[in-house]
Amino acid sequence: MPMTPIPFNDLRPGIAALRGEIDVAIAEVLDSGRSILGPQVTAFESEFASYCGAAEGVGVASGTDALSIGLMALGVEPDDEVITVANAGVPPVAAIELAHAKPVLVDTDPTTHNLDAEQVRQAVTPRTRALIAVHLYGQPASMDAILAVAREHGLRVLEDCAQAHGALYQGHRCGSMGDAAAFSFYPTKNLGAIGDGGMIVTSKPDVAHRARLLRQYGWEKQYHSVMPGTNSRLDELQAAILRVKLRHLDESNDARKAIARRYTDSLSELRPIGHQADRESVYHLYVIQAPERDALKSWLEERQIGAGIHYPSPVHHQPAYADVHIGPGGLGHTERAAREVLSLPLFPELDQGSVERVISACQQFMATR
Repeated sequence: MPMTPIPFNDLRPGIAALRGEIDVAIAEVLDSGRSILGPQVTAFESEFASYCGAAEGVGVASGTDALSIGLMALGVEPDDEVITVANAGVPPVAAIELAHAKPVLVDTDPTTHNLDAEQVRQAVTPRTRALIAVHLYGQPASMDAILAVAREHGLRVLEDCAQAHGALYQGHRCGSMGDAAAFSFYPTKNLGAIGDGGMIVTSKPDVAHRARLLRQYGWEKQYHSVMPGTNSRLDELQAAILRVKLRHLDESNDARKAIARRYTDSLSELRPIGHQADRESVYHLYVIQAPERDALKSWLEERQIGAGIHYPSPVHHQPAYADVHIGPGGLGHTERAAREVLSLPLFPELDQGSVERVISACQQFMATR
């Protein structure tokens, strides 16, 4: 009898569970006649900023726009250097370049796979203006150490919270600790739209004001630009849907955590990433580090179990960014992780039977080694 496939991710059951509320929210937007930057966006900006423990939110068109506009709102100027990591996909580096700044890549902490504060310290130059601290996989970066280095050198800190909606570091929400934070609402995120979207959150009024100008042509009022800007606006439909989903975010994060605990209890030999006592991950991804990663991935796929690699190629190994500047510490941990990381199936609606099947398959693989 053929096995039922276990998908790496499936967005359909989460939408189905909220379909009635989402349909009502969509109908309200359609009846309102407002499409862009209307009352739904204003309400969602306030609600989500409050959820994060920040004063203000500025909705934009994507998470990458949130990063680039966030950097510019923090005062990053052309040819300034911005430090970040190479293991979080292209968006942080792309955003730095969209802000006309120069990315500088540093290595990660080998335990958390997040930004290593000591590597940041070594990479600072007179041209360094800011850093992007990515909360990768839903686990917070070591913000105390990162903020200490930033204060020491007068750097602005932008948190990249694209994978960390609701995560906690020493009791503080991700998005509330830096000078500003960037969120993505891409559909696969813990808080995902049915389309694209992003937000900058901050408790600094001047940063929020600049971000609002930058997202819409620098308009202080319609058709009157006081600074150069772009077109990056969150639409009313996505904001209405996200308001519905925000009400259920903690519940869906708790479901992710329960699945992650079961994996961790059973698969400690596969070196799960993160799990620090002073922080609470929201498990956007459940990532293990296995020297025989490719063999394990093939083993799971042969058993109809989906798995992902986040991410298979560090930014500096990709043709478009081959010339990007690398800090003095090199990227040894980053490069090893790219060869070894594997993401197991995890989404809030993943049933217990499927979780046990994933665990059993991984245990069987280890028994053959």
